[in-house]
Amino acid sequence: MNRQLLWATALALAVLASAAGVILAKHESRKQFAVLQSLEKTRDQMNVEWGRLQLEQGTWATHSRVERIARSKLQMVMPDAGSVVVITRDARAATGK
Repeated sequence: MNRQLLWATALALAVLASAAGVILAKHESRKQFAVLQSLEKTRDQMNVEWGRLQLEQGTWATHSRVERIARSKLQMVMPDAGSVVVITRDARAATGK
């Protein structure tokens, strides 16, 4: 009788330990899932911001905007045809002959 009681107690403790392990594992799983959802939300917000920044960069870098700023803030103008010098590369000079 004493031996059966010992086995029953041991099995009951094993069952309780197993149940506690399952509870702890489930709790940790839920915590990690909450962290995952938070990180995915942050990732999605960053992707939206990245797309917005790419659009903004494309707007700031348009040729017409760069030309307008060059004319207004830097006082740059297109030179007249007489002051343009075209330099060509002579094939003999390039090869050293």
